Amino acid sequence: MPASFHLQPLLDLASSRTDEAARKLGELVAAERDVEEKLKMLEDYRTEYHERFVQAARDGLSPDAWRNYSAFIAKLDDAIGAQRKVVEQSRARTLEGQQAWLAQRTKLKAFDTLAQRHQHAVARSEARQEQKQSDEHAARRGGEES
Repeated sequence: MPASFHLQPLLDLASSRTDEAARKLGELVAAERDVEEKLKMLEDYRTEYHERFVQAARDGLSPDAWRNYSAFIAKLDDAIGAQRKVVEQSRARTLEGQQAWLAQRTKLKAFDTLAQRHQHAVARSEARQEQKQSDEHAARRGGEES
């Protein structure tokens, strides 16, 4: 009966933690993509609204309309600034998630290497045992023939 790999529970744990880190990283990447899309939408809307403001100014604007356009553009600028901070934070979390996944993957590879070495050692031991039994059997058969 082959000897079991005594670190198998740790290999299994490392595997599940690596899977969990990969799942979390996927969620972080998706969240980062979402906040980046929101930022782009805000920036696009600001550009479009500013173009409307410029066109309205060319056509002539009342002081109230001028203040309204300016105030709304300022609010869009504030929203864009806040969203940029959200994007930066999301990128930092994604980077942390990548590092966590890489660390887990490194541990998993180390345990997997040990498991492979164990399997090779067991296979070599079994091959030697089989060879020994074969040699003993051949020696007995050779002794019977004489």
